[in-house]
Amino acid sequence: MKKILIAFVLVQFLLLQTISAQTKDDKRTKPNIITILVDDMGYADIGANGSTYYETPNIDALAANGIRFTNAYAAAAICSPTRAALMTGKYPARIGITDWILADFQGGKVVNDQNPIDYVNTKGKPLSCPPNPLFMELKETTIAERLKQNGYTTLHIGKWHLGPEKWYPTQQGFDYNIGGSDLGQPPSYFDPYENYNKDSVKYNIATLAPRRQGEYLTDRLGDELINFIAQHKNKPFYVNCAPYAVHTPLEGKKELVEKYKQKKAGEQNNPVYAAMIESLDQNVGKLVKALDSLHLLENTVIIFTSDNGGLLPVTNNLGLRSGKGYPYEGGIKIPLIVYWKQHLQKPAIIDQPVITMDIAATIVNLSGGDQKLEDGNSILPLLLEPKTKRAEDLFWHFPHYRGKDVTPYSIVRSGDFKLIRYYDDTPFELYDLKSDPLEQRNIYTTHQAQATALEKKLRAWLSEVNAKLPVKNNQTANAATLKN
Repeated sequence: MKKILIAFVLVQFLLLQTISAQTKDDKRTKPNIITILVDDMGYADIGANGSTYYETPNIDALAANGIRFTNAYAAAAICSPTRAALMTGKYPARIGITDWILADFQGGKVVNDQNPIDYVNTKGKPLSCPPNPLFMELKETTIAERLKQNGYTTLHIGKWHLGPEKWYPTQQGFDYNIGGSDLGQPPSYFDPYENYNKDSVKYNIATLAPRRQGEYLTDRLGDELINFIAQHKNKPFYVNCAPYAVHTPLEGKKELVEKYKQKKAGEQNNPVYAAMIESLDQNVGKLVKALDSLHLLENTVIIFTSDNGGLLPVTNNLGLRSGKGYPYEGGIKIPLIVYWKQHLQKPAIIDQPVITMDIAATIVNLSGGDQKLEDGNSILPLLLEPKTKRAEDLFWHFPHYRGKDVTPYSIVRSGDFKLIRYYDDTPFELYDLKSDPLEQRNIYTTHQAQATALEKKLRAWLSEVNAKLPVKNNQTANAATLKN
């Protein structure tokens, strides 16, 4: 116990020393923080995590000179819940956002500034499912609001997807919003960023005016980000950079698409998607170069990650089972790289499991805040000392149907074991991720003691976060929680 206490005190001392460190040409005591939350990028969509078809030299350089996590998870297998979790440090089930949010052009009409409360029946399905909100409630305290209190200038740039105008980033603690709206994907990746919905009504990115005909969206957002940094370099800033890339529609710059058409492909073989990834990577490199030229690189933390696993069949998750939307590793495992020049023990590879809410807590921690987020645990001690041990059970909750074959589920990962609980008649699944990382052997019936222990943990967590669960169609639709 004495050794553990000494180690803990040492890590906390290093943490305080790191946050208060000053570079010769920068007298500020707080680091700038930039989160790059890519849309739909799978764990294996970067070279550092095994891709040989996609080219990501700038992202790989962050990994080679920073810290790369091999067991990082999104808070959900789909976008909006993960984005809400990053903003609040809360599990999506605690917030109530457990599915992607319908935009206005898709029929997501907000009535009387209220979120829907009625359960949803799906034709031919046995369960009634909880409604998903149309916006994140303003009562939620975001990390942007916390960082503003700590003296930061805050910018959201790119995809927001947490509600329409009354619930835009500027209502949730961000000083500036460039490109964030209720859209979950861009109308087009080419200026003027317009398209038509199913009723032939034109829609666009309301918060991003056209600039140059044909300009690629990823490049445009990269320019906007660098302009913001140059204008606010004399005060600590926090940027939630959320590229619409690499979400559909699949649209890449012609010259890059042609490049990948000529390249030998393997399991990953989509030249348009590869072109989108390369454009993203180029803008990561452009960002690092700009920070360096402005003498900000040593005082800026860059956190690179994704909101869920890779979308099938657009990409291939290289052995991980399934993809976006599914409860398997291909759906929830994501890249996570943290780079902070000359401040971290690098290069390092960390295999301890972490989740989106931990990133939120880390951002607050880095800013000097001592607020305890509801569900996130800062990974800053891990960043400063990669051998630091931590124990954390991770949970997921998706009480909805999706597509043809995803039924409502909840998940718990505890240690190396992962339990998937379904709410219809689908048999439960249990995997030992250490010996079976590809989830090929369901050991639920042969490891009943382990399964029972995990089911108990999952039931307790569902109750603690007041998770809304699906109910049988013949039960009352307002049953927020089902007997576990």
